[in-house]
Amino acid sequence: MKSNKTLTFALSALGLLVLPLLLQSFGNAWVRIADMALLYVLLAIGLNIVVGYAGLLDLGYVAFFAVGAYTYGLLASPHLTDTFPMLAEMFPEGLHTPLWLIIPIGAGLAGLCGVLLGAPTLKLRGDYLAIVTLGFGEIIRVFLNNLDQPVNITNGPKGLGQIDSLKFFGLDLGRPLQLGDYQLASVSQYYYLFLVLVLFSILISYRLQLSRIGRAWMAIREDEIAAKAMGINTRNLKLLAFGMGATFGGVSGVMFGAFQGFVSPESFSLMESVMIVAMVVLGGLGHLPGVILGAVLLSALPEVLRYVASPLQAMTDGRLDAAILRQLLIALAMIIIMLLRPRGLWPSPEHGKALHSQ
Repeated sequence: MKSNKTLTFALSALGLLVLPLLLQSFGNAWVRIADMALLYVLLAIGLNIVVGYAGLLDLGYVAFFAVGAYTYGLLASPHLTDTFPMLAEMFPEGLHTPLWLIIPIGAGLAGLCGVLLGAPTLKLRGDYLAIVTLGFGEIIRVFLNNLDQPVNITNGPKGLGQIDSLKFFGLDLGRPLQLGDYQLASVSQYYYLFLVLVLFSILISYRLQLSRIGRAWMAIREDEIAAKAMGINTRNLKLLAFGMGATFGGVSGVMFGAFQGFVSPESFSLMESVMIVAMVVLGGLGHLPGVILGAVLLSALPEVLRYVASPLQAMTDGRLDAAILRQLLIALAMIIIMLLRPRGLWPSPEHGKALHSQ
């Protein structure tokens, strides 16, 4: 049994390492899909801490994604130095914040926003909590869209461009890497960086789940009143869940800003929050492998369905818009999966154990 697990782990690791090289032969667009899938996995792991472990329904999670992306965009683009002459004098060569500094800043700001969101919602549960968090996400998006007047901070709906690519140890991920006769594309280099971050996040999330904090979160999720009666400090643990989950979103946002080279409020709509929640629920609440599976499927499925929607559009003589048809197919797929697998594609084996024993 142990040898089978080792073999499976080794084959999975080899597959993940070779995947971008195989996809690159079909075109960089496919590697880009894999990159975005890894970013969504990182987001889903963070939201799983809030929704899956602590049972706090958060519909504004994309706000932390936006905070991370705009943090990188402002600190690694010429926007601030062009807007504020004083900054231009202090940094004549422009703001080019290094990676080792910008990740903690983005994660810290997002974590602070998570705590600020959690503080006024400590007594809210269920639908009321969902409505407040939804409003918070929309407030952040509206702020980003309108903070170009009277002082231009976010550049409003135009977004931030000319953002630096990631650079570390003399390696510029924005340029292809020449390895002898083989050229490793920029998107493939980002893939390996995102993969390392995802593996590190999985390790942190797994250790949190097994820790006293993780068990306390799950006690709050199952019955908050009973958890409070047993001496668990539900207030601090809820704030910690919001802060920890938001930190993952901030790191993912930083990576998104560097990968895209451009950020705008349109990337952080309510639909993005709904999709991230759907990834966690569809995969399996509180179960890391299920959450990862859900994130990969829901991030890659829209791209794969492009090849299905176009022929269907041709069959109807163009009466149906391909983009709308693609959304319809995604919705149908999600409805069918939730009808057949109501606890998710890969649910936690512990979840619902008490129900089966009754």
